[in-house]
Amino acid sequence: MGKRMSASRRGRSPGRTGSLLGATALTVGLLAGCGADAGLKINVYYAPEDNFQSVVDDCTKASGGRYEVVYNKLPRPADGQREQMVRRLAAGDDSLDVLGLDVTWVSEFAEAGWVDEWTGEAKAEATAGVLPGPLETATWNGKLYAATKNTNVQLLWYDDRLTPTPPKTWDEMIQQAQALKAQGKPANVVFTGAQYEGLVVIYNTLVESAGGKILSDDGKSVVMDEGAIKALEMLKKVTTAGITDPSLTNSKEDEVRQAFQRGNAAFELNWPFVYASYAKEKKAELQHFKWTTYPRLDADKPAKTTIGGYNLAVSSTSKHKAEAYEAALCLRNEKNQKFSALKDGVPPTLESLYTDTVPLDATAGVSDDNPSMDTKYPMRETILDALKDAAVRPLTPAYQNASTVLSKVLSPPSEIDPRKTAEKLKEQLADALQSKGVIP
Repeated sequence: MGKRMSASRRGRSPGRTGSLLGATALTVGLLAGCGADAGLKINVYYAPEDNFQSVVDDCTKASGGRYEVVYNKLPRPADGQREQMVRRLAAGDDSLDVLGLDVTWVSEFAEAGWVDEWTGEAKAEATAGVLPGPLETATWNGKLYAATKNTNVQLLWYDDRLTPTPPKTWDEMIQQAQALKAQGKPANVVFTGAQYEGLVVIYNTLVESAGGKILSDDGKSVVMDEGAIKALEMLKKVTTAGITDPSLTNSKEDEVRQAFQRGNAAFELNWPFVYASYAKEKKAELQHFKWTTYPRLDADKPAKTTIGGYNLAVSSTSKHKAEAYEAALCLRNEKNQKFSALKDGVPPTLESLYTDTVPLDATAGVSDDNPSMDTKYPMRETILDALKDAAVRPLTPAYQNASTVLSKVLSPPSEIDPRKTAEKLKEQLADALQSKGVIP
């Protein structure tokens, strides 16, 4: 996790976006005649995604020969993705056009002046039909700085042979797990307990579910209210109740998935990718692999689950902004969000796709090679329910610093002292927001 670069290294003014779009609309005929021949390329910097090149090719074709969309594949680790883009943007590199931003980076890139605001028709198209949670991740200070490409949200996964009726709250989950343990059955609750962003996601979900706050709405000050303390109490409770594995502090998403699939757990808190893995590796038992919404912290308050995902922003240094906006909109339009959801397992941000039952190739029948949302996402209604009342991680330009502090102070969760840990977080997060004491 790195320190935020100075906001003084700003690119072109975001206010020019609208006029650039208008100018391009007037000269589109000229562009159509010379763009491709002149070798106009729109460079997209995005995380590795197996079938994203097909989406890129589709958008090159959609340009009608005016430009070629080029996929510049970033490193797989999120830190490496961010670092590569930040270094180039801070140096004023004008070869970057469209940037794939993790949902936690938008405020940082916007505040630093590295990405432009979305306005006018581009903004209208980018926001149409988008679920509110994902849309919030693309905004900063009330302005839109990216178009949502895909989202993600964790669910509670369980085996109905062990648990015919899943728990509705964390307390119920702990009680059911302890009862299963007493019977000598798989009983562990598995989640991302390693010292990294996955632990921050779990904690943020608990805080939001308690109605609490870690930071202020403007991301400039630390709150750590009673809801945040209540979340610390639950992290302590679940990790000292005898129902977590000793490997918890080394567990990331895939270790959690594997532990459940091996039969070492009763409850799994994880992203929807686990369904496809279970279907592939334990197909004979798939009928027993069930899911439900995230457990509540308070019985009378629905859980607010922290979302993930990626957004597409236009670099402030791009020399082809109008085309960059057009390409970004194409890369995340309804057709391509559906394709990416079905081929790469990244849930869409458009609400309409959760009720779409048409297979990828509408002229052919549904099959493994021609899936539909209801075959690939049997849990889509549960995902949609969670997304309609989701939580986002604290919006702040200093999020990378804050996340580093949170993951360090929260680990290991079993050693949390709720009040003392809250005070420690208050102090260290305050420094993090000022970029003090954090390794770049």
